[in-house]
Amino acid sequence: MRFVHRWSVLLVCLSFVAGSARLPAADPTIADALKPFVASGSLAGAVTVVANKDKVLSLETVGYMDVGAKQAMKADSLFWIASMSKPITGTALMLLVDEGKVKLDDPIEKYLPEFKELQMAGANGAELKKPSRLVTIRDVMSHTSGMPFASAIEKPTLDGLPLKDAVRSYASTPLQSEPGTKYQYSNAGINTGARIIEVVSGMSYEDFMDQRLFKPLGMKDTTFWPNEEQVARLAKPYKPSADKTKLEETTISQLTYPLSKRDNRYPMPAGGLFSTGADVATFCRMLLNGGELNSKRYLSAAALKTMTSKQTGDALTNGYGIGWSINGMTFGHGGALATNMTIDPQHGLITVFLVQHAGFPGDGNKSQGAFVKAANEAFGK
Repeated sequence: MRFVHRWSVLLVCLSFVAGSARLPAADPTIADALKPFVASGSLAGAVTVVANKDKVLSLETVGYMDVGAKQAMKADSLFWIASMSKPITGTALMLLVDEGKVKLDDPIEKYLPEFKELQMAGANGAELKKPSRLVTIRDVMSHTSGMPFASAIEKPTLDGLPLKDAVRSYASTPLQSEPGTKYQYSNAGINTGARIIEVVSGMSYEDFMDQRLFKPLGMKDTTFWPNEEQVARLAKPYKPSADKTKLEETTISQLTYPLSKRDNRYPMPAGGLFSTGADVATFCRMLLNGGELNSKRYLSAAALKTMTSKQTGDALTNGYGIGWSINGMTFGHGGALATNMTIDPQHGLITVFLVQHAGFPGDGNKSQGAFVKAANEAFGK
């Protein structure tokens, strides 16, 4: 009887361990789709995730996080997700819209008085004049404010100024077009929206992100400052060699090193986040689930619809929402080092593609398409 009892306990323990393993088994179809790119040297390595609103369907690794050291890519490898930060910042702003503390059509000068003297460049570029209307929050979050990509003092990197100072520099930089009339990709606009989060919430932008999104969602590896343990998991960035035949290690030119230091680096809402495949998938699952995850509501259905609907005024199907790129029925965003997340509500599918490539040799630029094709074939039905 004692032996039987011990065997029963062992079975229970084994059953518990098996039930606790949350990562799904690798899908050979998706892995096989990317292996040729690694073998040819056109792709260093990747973490891929396919998910629906209920769970992660596939989380896979291919290739290397460090090609020279032959260090294999890992499921928890960390990536600079760059402009994928924009829709995450947009989501944070929409939390305040839901609470009635902010309206998208409010002028930004309502919260940031320094913009009351905002000027616009004239036809010859030298003359300055007042814009025909005030810049709104909707404008800055949809790249239609007329603001440039960055201000002249955001050099040599984009994370060298406190958010408050960076935004003040935008207020003294002339607009390049009339508000609401032209799409012009602008880090400055997204950063301005993030500064409004600070003013309205009374919290620093980074604390708001941690307390309202990252910690509640369980995004434990999403940060502007990877710590030493996270830096050890950071996939190295690569670029094509001069003759475009092989990969060369490079650095993240937009950010200041060392990445873990806080005394000379500041959060860049438009492109400063680091994250993992699991964290990005969690964020996307909340949105695919209508703004709710694990019985906790983050966004209203109305806020989600607004955020993921085209705000740009052209007649094209594609466009830009509140921090999101809109592509037909899907929405998502890419990053400077070829990362991407896409949410397809029609088919109930999320794809996350994490690499660190400032360009690709050979046919490496086809690797994301190969992943998406394999993901749709495996799970799209």
